[in-house]
Amino acid sequence: MTEDHHEAQGASPSVRLYVETPLAEGARLDCVPAQANYLVNVMRMKPGDALLVFNGRDGEWLARVSEARKGRCALLAESRTRAQTAGPDIHYLFAPLKKARLDYMVQKATELGVALLQPVMTRRTVAERVNGERMRANVIEAAEQCGVLRLPEVREPEKLSKVLQGWPAGRRLVFADEAAPIASPLEALAAMANGPAALLIGPEGGFDPAEREMLRGLPFVQPISLGPRVMRADTAAVAALALMNAVLGDWR
Repeated sequence: MTEDHHEAQGASPSVRLYVETPLAEGARLDCVPAQANYLVNVMRMKPGDALLVFNGRDGEWLARVSEARKGRCALLAESRTRAQTAGPDIHYLFAPLKKARLDYMVQKATELGVALLQPVMTRRTVAERVNGERMRANVIEAAEQCGVLRLPEVREPEKLSKVLQGWPAGRRLVFADEAAPIASPLEALAAMANGPAALLIGPEGGFDPAEREMLRGLPFVQPISLGPRVMRADTAAVAALALMNAVLGDWR
């Protein structure tokens, strides 16, 4: 949840909260214990104080605290401040990283507007376990802090080979490859047809040669270069997603 302090009633609210409840004028929102503790004990919010709420489906709403006491907090939705937007149709596939770097990568991918997060297990993947609840918590925290309205779907880890075998028709897969035939990533992305897309970033040690050859041989894969410098996987993800948003997403 956002760490900003709430402002006086009547000012633009700085607290922004994700809720599961459907949002509509007059809807009552009962906070879960962690949210109630945050709003009442950390932010010291009182009845009448305003905040923004969203659920990833119904846009963003102005709400006010209607009840605030130890262990309990309820909100009342007043009016919609922003309509729901779809965001770019970009999926992000990645080999899991160690905890802190995975947290960072999930947060940045959420900020960059991806629609789906798919961990893939490769031959050189170091992190063998992925905590889906932790990923979801990082998605929510990033969305609350940066103002996005849509939360990406978080999927369970799958082997890379299985994901590729069931690849959906019509979705291009951008593959970060230092040996890409087109040196300019912008030129390579511009050559793709507009439509659903996905990005694949490999593990810290890079893809196994057999995996790389398999990817290069698939008709729906578009290799791109990310320049002359070697990047960490989380840095490469941010760079590639920014390029995709600029060429194929909603930065155009």
